[in-house]
Amino acid sequence: MKYRLSIVLFLMCFFALAQEQSSNYRSKKVSVRDTIVIDSVSINPSRFIVKDKFGELIDSTLYIIDYSKAVLTFNRTVTNDSIIIEYLRYPEFLTKTYNQLDRSIIVEDTKDLDKLYKLSQPSESTSFTPFDGLSTSGSISRGVTIGNNQNSVLNSELDLQITGKLNDKVSLRASIQDANIPLQESGYSQRLDEFDQVFIELFSDKWKIRAGDIDLTNKGSYYANFSKRVQGLSVAVNLDHPESKTQMTASGALVRGQFATSQFRAQEGNQGPYKLQGPNGELFVLIVSGSEMVYVNGLLLERGENKDYIIDYNAGEIIFNSTFPVTSEMRITVDYQFSDRNYSRLVAFGGANYETEKLKLGVSVYNENDAKNQPLQQNLSEEQVQILADAGDDNSLMIAPSAIPEPFNENRVLYRKEIINNEEVFVFSSDPDDELFSVKFTLVGDNQGDYIVSNTSGLSTIFEYIAPINGVPQGRYAPIIQLIAPTKLQIAVFNGTYQPSEKTNIGFELAASKNDLNLFSDKDDSNNDGVAAKFSVNQFLKKSDSLWNINAIFDGDYIDDNFRTIERLYRPEFIRDWNIDQPTSSQNINGLGNQIFATSGIELMHPKKGIASYQFEHLNFANNFNGNRHVLAASLKMNRFNIFSNSSYLTANSTSNKSSSQSNKPLSFASR
Repeated sequence: MKYRLSIVLFLMCFFALAQEQSSNYRSKKVSVRDTIVIDSVSINPSRFIVKDKFGELIDSTLYIIDYSKAVLTFNRTVTNDSIIIEYLRYPEFLTKTYNQLDRSIIVEDTKDLDKLYKLSQPSESTSFTPFDGLSTSGSISRGVTIGNNQNSVLNSELDLQITGKLNDKVSLRASIQDANIPLQESGYSQRLDEFDQVFIELFSDKWKIRAGDIDLTNKGSYYANFSKRVQGLSVAVNLDHPESKTQMTASGALVRGQFATSQFRAQEGNQGPYKLQGPNGELFVLIVSGSEMVYVNGLLLERGENKDYIIDYNAGEIIFNSTFPVTSEMRITVDYQFSDRNYSRLVAFGGANYETEKLKLGVSVYNENDAKNQPLQQNLSEEQVQILADAGDDNSLMIAPSAIPEPFNENRVLYRKEIINNEEVFVFSSDPDDELFSVKFTLVGDNQGDYIVSNTSGLSTIFEYIAPINGVPQGRYAPIIQLIAPTKLQIAVFNGTYQPSEKTNIGFELAASKNDLNLFSDKDDSNNDGVAAKFSVNQFLKKSDSLWNINAIFDGDYIDDNFRTIERLYRPEFIRDWNIDQPTSSQNINGLGNQIFATSGIELMHPKKGIASYQFEHLNFANNFNGNRHVLAASLKMNRFNIFSNSSYLTANSTSNKSSSQSNKPLSFASR
């Protein structure tokens, strides 16, 4: 009996200890800062793990932890905006303060006994006053412009910030920045404070509502990754469960910019300005401030007078600073958003994320489309709408005559119709008795049109017909206009990650898209729908905080030929690395068939000595291309030497050519 009683007491102590250890376990998700205070008491060094927001471990060489003060300090820049910290607190009986006497009742020595006691005051309920906790700050300025050849002009600018609490649970934040001259900043500074920015935000611990100018982003998806500056409404709700949490978001807005990519080669010794063109060859584009990303030979540059480049958003021009000299061998890629005002463009985005300790699931839907019945820069007639309906997705067929009957006006350049060589042409006329037309001429290229510029007056440019020679046009202009069709893009995504153990991470993503290039037409709609899938596995074969870590990876993509993304999917140099002969003005690789892209490899990492990796990549397009690529990279610290290397070897076959290439970045050594 005594033996059984001893076993029972031992088990009770064991389970009590296990319960105490589990109660001291903490897991926190915090935003990334240089210095993070983890807890108010010291923490146990026996277990301390830092993960990124996707659940992957962060290398311990990137931070320093003071266990006694519970302070985490990053010694290098971390790309994530939030991290997850898992640690153990010391038991409460070790961190609790013990006093033999209550110091709060000890008073100084006095002979006045009346000070040793006082009557308690009755408790009074305080009434709540709405908007009592709000604080405002900002400025309003006035300016007068006076010139000897102009009237005086009054300029004004308002910058108002409102913050505070509406009650104990709801807070308010608002910003109003307005100027009577709605211009964008030229972008010659590293930070942009845009004019005409207005938003108001209500938030609590579990929800947030923002109306006005918002930055709409989706960084948790592979195929639907995007960032847009829009004007609308955004709602976010957080739901906490005992062992999980759910986050739901919904947004609807007017789009301020449309994604585009401009690529060109630099000129030797020419720092700029370099003109950015729109996706349809537009020479004059208004770029949304702060939306650009500039790559040179695949490397991302920084904006600023003391950095790599400056940009004029109104003119759509980029200038490289003298601190970053450009050469003719440089490949420049600029991703940006430009103001497309052909139609009112609407965007809607909604999604939900469910997260437990080991499983994360997400679903999202994105819709961006033009309001085809609300054109802005073009007033479409019934004939022009019919032209768009008959054109399908072919831009070359979206061309309409530009002549419009108009009564005589001495302040306008008008034309009459004449028959020359059995051709109906337009001839400039100032005769009020003629049947006159207002004609817009479009530049179509050398020997592509039948009109040339004959005279430039103070009113407008006058065009003159020139007859073809041997059937070859001799002009550069034609009396036509290019019609722009309304478009629509929809993407639905379902993704998730599963971490069965500390060393294993499995991820997947399924996506479907619908891209209609002409909402007025039902033609060519057979290629509107596309699908894509992604699967990845990350397995640590050996994991240690102080020794070499071995990590095996696999990543596979399948992309249907008709699938479309919102923004760029791969790195800017992806097509060049694979020696694919195709223009890359779009974020998609089109016309080569269904795509399979697989990557497998192994990584060796040491917290003090660096990292070395080998990857085998396979890329296949069903109709044109099949290639294999070997990539070897190293960044090592060996005693006093730093070793850096990045090499690749490619073998590829296509219907147009067969290639084998090798790319090496020189092996470099640096000693200390």
